[in-house]
Amino acid sequence: MSPGAREFQVPKDVYLSLAELSAAAKRGLGDPVLAELVMIRASQLNHCAFCLDMHLAAARKAGEAEERLGLLAAWEEAGDLFTRQERAALALTEAVTLLTAGFVPDTVYEKAAEHFTETQLAHLIAAITVINSWNRLMVTRRTAPGETEWHS
Repeated sequence: MSPGAREFQVPKDVYLSLAELSAAAKRGLGDPVLAELVMIRASQLNHCAFCLDMHLAAARKAGEAEERLGLLAAWEEAGDLFTRQERAALALTEAVTLLTAGFVPDTVYEKAAEHFTETQLAHLIAAITVINSWNRLMVTRRTAPGETEWHS
């Protein structure tokens, strides 16, 4: 366990349920690179080093370019480096992740709905929701990048 880490353990049934939800959301989204971009962006916003490390590695394994990974935090200013569909997904990711600013704006939701089927959109929202749950668990526990033995 890393210095400063907290001792609480995530119950095994919670861990397994989140892992199953995460896998289902990603499968339903269909595009593994897009799923990883969403996971990375939410993890950046939530300052979750553990999840960033994990999802950056997964994105690279899925073939994502280093240039895009390096510019993901500034995707809005990156021009056409990200597709319209990816930009819509990233905007929705930010809106759902930063709910303290209010509701998800209708324009953000409607833009995402233009680029995804109803089923894909539901899976995208589920993927955003589950990565936010993982982030909150890992940040609260202060789980270090690469640490894998964190649940009971």
